[in-house]
Amino acid sequence: MSTKWDDNEVVQRFREYLRIPSVHPDPDYSGCVEFLKKMAGELGLPVVVYEFVPKKPVVVMSWVGEQPDEPSILLNSHIDVVPVNEENWLYPPFSAHINEDGYIYARGTQDMKSIGMMHIEAVRKLKEAGVKLKRTFHLSFVPDEEIGGLDGMAKFSESNEFKKLNIGFALDESVSNKDPNEIIAFNSERTSRQITVSCPGQPGHGSLLTSNTAGERLHHIISQFMGFRAQEKKKVEEDGVWIGDVTTINLTQISGGVQINVLPDNLTVSFDIRIAPQVDHDEFEAMLSRWCTEAGSGVTFEYIVKNPQVKSTPLEGNIYWETIQQVVGSFGVKIRCVTCPGATDARYVRRQGIPAINFSPIMNSELLLHCNNETIHVDVYLKGVDIMTEVVRALGDL
Repeated sequence: MSTKWDDNEVVQRFREYLRIPSVHPDPDYSGCVEFLKKMAGELGLPVVVYEFVPKKPVVVMSWVGEQPDEPSILLNSHIDVVPVNEENWLYPPFSAHINEDGYIYARGTQDMKSIGMMHIEAVRKLKEAGVKLKRTFHLSFVPDEEIGGLDGMAKFSESNEFKKLNIGFALDESVSNKDPNEIIAFNSERTSRQITVSCPGQPGHGSLLTSNTAGERLHHIISQFMGFRAQEKKKVEEDGVWIGDVTTINLTQISGGVQINVLPDNLTVSFDIRIAPQVDHDEFEAMLSRWCTEAGSGVTFEYIVKNPQVKSTPLEGNIYWETIQQVVGSFGVKIRCVTCPGATDARYVRRQGIPAINFSPIMNSELLLHCNNETIHVDVYLKGVDIMTEVVRALGDL
């Protein structure tokens, strides 16, 4: 089906990228690498592909500034996308179909091939206009963000190759916003922790009222954790607190027992925890230990995942953030900076002491990250390109 956007090269390049199925659980990144090499060639930019882990490519394009000794700016995006249930989509999820209303349907339209292409198109527009900027820009395209980024940005950010880029500031992804005149940005993330609590107890026959059972201790643990969860949920639902500014706890697994009429000698329960940045992490851990002690003898917890706390990027006196605000304001648009409720690759950059802002200029759009029928309207995408272009222009001359 032909559309009025068939001759729009910006849109067609985006659709070409979307058609590459770099999808988990077993992504093949070779198509993305070849596409990005082609883009770099069209822009006349040097491009390097690193493999810190086999078959996990990190692609870096560089637009060298007029003053290359100045700290550079990183424009980061990830090339992987989450799995799809194709039968639940209106159109094939890697067809990049445009319907008659102008919506592009494809996995990655919001998360986050759109942002990677906005970075490329911003540089393209500025170079075609003959603009020369003071600072160097590095455009990085990394794998495996959707499964934690350990073989992608985590290893890249710790490498000598990364240090040689002399990065002074970075942009990464945020989220779309239904508000047609507001962009949501992030300057911090919650700390992801996953724990399993082990509740040993007195075994016995299921017909008795035995004391100090694993079930009693499990009940105490669940009550404490879910009671805390209810308090945090109230802050969101009744007090209007942003979800990223509360600590979330979710019970995700319970296991144990051998037979219904036998009291088990141990039960375990697992929780997914995201700690808000303003929370004292040591005090939070001490609270978990206290709950275990109160539950009974031998009740302990172990970390399945224990990510370190990463300092937020300060906004006050931050010239990069102030510049982004000014540019966004020039489009008659607001920008609101909050704590990311999930996790992005920006945490690895911040861990290196580099300020980073998550910035996705996608407005007037339902949040469809990881959803069926992920989509973005052509006009929303093109406006995002325009805003990103001016952000790059302004940051490059700081």
